[in-house]
Amino acid sequence: MAKYDNGVMADSIKEAAWVKATASDPQHNCVEVARLEGGDVAFRNSRFPDGPALVFTRSEMIAFLDGAQKGEFTAMTV
Repeated sequence: MAKYDNGVMADSIKEAAWVKATASDPQHNCVEVARLEGGDVAFRNSRFPDGPALVFTRSEMIAFLDGAQKGEFTAMTV
């Protein structure tokens, strides 16, 4: 099982099956996500698929999703 650091080039994660949200904008710009072996999750920018990926552990993702569901990030504007 490979371990990847944040900033690894997304195209070097050979096991990744990248998924884009169906709600991406008309130019198909979106954040893509891939579940990795061992429970880690990788994210990349769909506009730069060969660029860097952010890789989070399962526990980091659980904490983030819990906070998002509780509205902890609603003060942030897009």
